[in-house]
Amino acid sequence: MKKEDIPQDDGALNKLTKEVVYAVDSAGNYTTELSTGWKVKTTALDLAWEDIEQRIENARQKVLNNEASPILFFIELRLMDVGIVSAYTGFWKWIIKQHLKPVVFKKLSEKKLIKYAEAFNISVEELKTMTVHEA
Repeated sequence: MKKEDIPQDDGALNKLTKEVVYAVDSAGNYTTELSTGWKVKTTALDLAWEDIEQRIENARQKVLNNEASPILFFIELRLMDVGIVSAYTGFWKWIIKQHLKPVVFKKLSEKKLIKYAEAFNISVEELKTMTVHEA
């Protein structure tokens, strides 16, 4: 691709980051240039974020319907899985799966709730209420 042909399409991430791409300059040498993105990639990223937002909303509804504990909501919100939460908290995966049940979650000790809150970078109160206060 020639240097002047590098795509500079607007996308969700173009204000946050730029991508390094290889291009051929006027002398025929390979060089690196910055690109804000290209339409196909932007469309794919937008679809991925829509899917993530839907998963977060589904998790919220499960908690509100008493089908899951708030841990599920924060797993989705923080783009984690049970394995990652296990690594952060030190709880075994099967224990975390038990804690995803509302009945079990309500009986968790303050010490365990603190471990989850720290893993999700929130307070225990935010964990219990699914309230997120982020800057």
